[in-house]
Amino acid sequence: MKSAQPYRMENDPLGEVKVPVSAYYGAQTQRAVDNFQISGTKLPRSFIKAQGIIKASAAIANIETGKLSNEMGRAILQVSEEVIIGKWDEYFVVDVYQAGAGTSQNMNANEVIANRASELLGGTLESKLVHANDHVNMSQSTNDTFHAAINVAAADNVVHKLIPAISQLIEDLQKKSVEFMPINKSGRTHLHDAVPIRLGQEFSGYAGTIQAVLNQIENSLDRLYEIGLGGNAIGTKIHLHEQYIPIVMKEVCNRTKLPFREPSDMFQFMQNPSSAIGMMLSLKELSIHLIKITSDLRLLSSGPRTGLAEITLPSVQPGSSIMPGKVNPAILEMVHMVCCQVIGYEAAIAAAGMAGQLEINVMMPLIAYTLLQSIEIMSNAIQTLATKCIQGIQADKDKCKQWMESSLALVTGLNPSLGFDLASQIGLQADEDNKTIEQVLSEKGLLTDETKAAIDPNGML
Repeated sequence: MKSAQPYRMENDPLGEVKVPVSAYYGAQTQRAVDNFQISGTKLPRSFIKAQGIIKASAAIANIETGKLSNEMGRAILQVSEEVIIGKWDEYFVVDVYQAGAGTSQNMNANEVIANRASELLGGTLESKLVHANDHVNMSQSTNDTFHAAINVAAADNVVHKLIPAISQLIEDLQKKSVEFMPINKSGRTHLHDAVPIRLGQEFSGYAGTIQAVLNQIENSLDRLYEIGLGGNAIGTKIHLHEQYIPIVMKEVCNRTKLPFREPSDMFQFMQNPSSAIGMMLSLKELSIHLIKITSDLRLLSSGPRTGLAEITLPSVQPGSSIMPGKVNPAILEMVHMVCCQVIGYEAAIAAAGMAGQLEINVMMPLIAYTLLQSIEIMSNAIQTLATKCIQGIQADKDKCKQWMESSLALVTGLNPSLGFDLASQIGLQADEDNKTIEQVLSEKGLLTDETKAAIDPNGML
């Protein structure tokens, strides 16, 4: 039988709280742990890293403006940098679904940094030589730092994970477009026969579609670079040294190597998570297009004996527990599921975005988790799609040719010489008699060099 975990007593404005004796967090974090036993899900590593970056940058700004002693400031800075690299992640314990605005998460960071910094200065965990509010949170509020941390974490993940993954996908689709450009096939509209197209042209369309969304994501990224550090509680910059904002902004930029800047309107930043909403809309658009593309690839590879089978996909795993030898389009199915999840997440962020009231939006923890999770799963799904599917797609030239030559839509080539009405009759007869357009033309005595050339698929491309 386990012995009871030893505790230490800590105080916050509401009274005494039992905190595990070895925990680096304090009373307010413990209250959040007790109050919000909801999902067991915590904000991700990227968000905690962003909190560390902001706390380190704030410490330097407070030292340089003379508000914080060099000794205490350097201790806070050291621990903040340890937070950045993940040394204290086990003590970031607050559930995603927590008190509004992220106060509990901010205090979790403040308490961990304060208690560890107190140790560095010779004190104990509960000594409060460094105070979570007075020193670590100096010149800050949850309302400016939590919102800024969303943008810092999201921008970092977009730049270093999402954009490289999308760029790789575009490159691989473009390569397949070039490889498949000599292959002619039947086009399809409404899932029925249409005029011929090159397989490479289809893939060119896929690459162009994703490139257009990448352009939109890059536009949304630029909006994430606006962070309102120094806005404090509601944007009025209360208790702030006039040099704090330029110093803290410079530090964040140096630590992230990204071009963060002050918002054009501090109150707009404090009131609305607009940049997160905008990025999420771009991710939703990306999801919509990826669903279309992966659905196309599933159709084109359907079979292998009873479907279109114009392309083959790399085999990555067995597809059935009962049908021997079956292989399914597993990667494409996975991407479709991820996209469905991201579309659902966008709806959650839209609802959260509508919940802002007056000076702040209190749904920030949900927005943070949902946006960062979307970027994470989308980045991983796209990288997997590119490397485990797109790069290995092969075309079946014979099958493409077979479908193209039997397509009833070849009758479209007869419009200029025979007219739409007669061409329609020929197409309908070919369908009814299960014959090719050329066979019907021959039976009707209409097969000439001109009409034969008109229904040549190569002449329609």
